[in-house]
Amino acid sequence: MRLDGKTAIVTGAGSGFGAGIARRFVSEGAQVMVADINAQNAQGVAEEFGGIAHHVDVSDGESVDAMVQRAIDVMGHVDILVNNAGVTHLPAPMETISEEDFDRVFAVNCKSVYLAARSLVPHMKERGTGAILNIASTAGVSPRPRLNWYNASKGWMNTATKAMAVELAPDGIRVNAVNPVAGETPLLKSFMGEDTPEVRAKFLSTIPLGRFSNPEDMANAALYLCSDEASMVTGVCMEVDGGRCI
Repeated sequence: MRLDGKTAIVTGAGSGFGAGIARRFVSEGAQVMVADINAQNAQGVAEEFGGIAHHVDVSDGESVDAMVQRAIDVMGHVDILVNNAGVTHLPAPMETISEEDFDRVFAVNCKSVYLAARSLVPHMKERGTGAILNIASTAGVSPRPRLNWYNASKGWMNTATKAMAVELAPDGIRVNAVNPVAGETPLLKSFMGEDTPEVRAKFLSTIPLGRFSNPEDMANAALYLCSDEASMVTGVCMEVDGGRCI
């Protein structure tokens, strides 16, 4: 029960890594808001364990403010924020990515972190404590060709994590990131472009441990970084990648 009595918001928690993190947090004693742009998915995950389902567009300031306010109203306070919601564009030469796709990737992957911080950090500062976890990607550490602007958005997230950590440390707020390798989530097909045995084999050949990541891998890392066990850990961008970034 490493999160006994804690409260958390997990965005993009209706599926994939976010759902895995939400489930693990609840199993360790936390009360969790399952926030997702897909309200039906959020409701389904929340109903599994008595979580709080909430529809949110993390790229919209008013929507994020409403999420944070409801979390405070329902749970009393917020100890943990996991910025997990993310999107990608399909693999393609960088000069062919549409402006619409570029804007969408940076709105969901980057602007969302700013919006959530703008809304929640004052609450955490007032309480003198808090843990923020950003779900980045190995793409932001060791970029893959043809995922150019997605790579850049996750590199931004790693830098933002360190900048947030050094600024918020005096306020008792820790900020870390996890860099997952490609995993068995709804985004996998988008990363690969097409899901065929040949493309999977090519991706797996870059992962020394020889398998894709899964939601449980990310949940284990998130649990540690957001728990009091990591009370001396901030500004870390942890690679959970089977060795891909070595």
